Amino acid sequence: MRALLNRWRRWLWRQLFYRMVFGEQGRAGQALPHTRIAPSTCIEGEAGLELADHVFIGQFNFLDATAGLRIAEGVQITNFVSIVTHSSHRSIRLLGRTYASRQGEVPGYVRAPVEIGAYSFIGPHSVVEAGSCIGKGVVVCAHARVRGEVPDFAIVAGSPAAVIGDVRTGDARLLAQHPELAPHYAAWAGDLPLKEAGHG
Repeated sequence: MRALLNRWRRWLWRQLFYRMVFGEQGRAGQALPHTRIAPSTCIEGEAGLELADHVFIGQFNFLDATAGLRIAEGVQITNFVSIVTHSSHRSIRLLGRTYASRQGEVPGYVRAPVEIGAYSFIGPHSVVEAGSCIGKGVVVCAHARVRGEVPDFAIVAGSPAAVIGDVRTGDARLLAQHPELAPHYAAWAGDLPLKEAGHG
């Protein structure tokens, strides 16, 4: 009943405002019972969105899925985040008024999919540019501008974003305090993080 109500709510909201999903169903029609997308998030090109379960997408985000956007399990996208899969600013400068009527190849036009790996965290006011591939377990700090490849478990910050740390350092300390959580961590991350030097 809840999924039916959400589908009706999403249809009505689209008619009145703008396109979005509420997260109860993936692109292939599979149920996503633990995924939540705030109604203020705008999704362009929803057909290109590949969404997993246990995803949280907060308020006032812009997700451009027109060239393909894959969001893996457990990803958290906070608030005021922009994820874009295309950019036309170079083309418009080059072509001027002829941009709108251009046939065939458009010089300078960028169009590439974005992928965000499992259990990554995208901090507020971040921008993820077309063609970016963010690994699993990544923390993107607030106000970061991500372009290109981000390795698994990296902490990235800045504009452009650069690696400033590795989440496994902190994860190892937490797992030492809560060893009962090790199977949950290993289920998505693979190997457990190594203990810090000097801590046995």
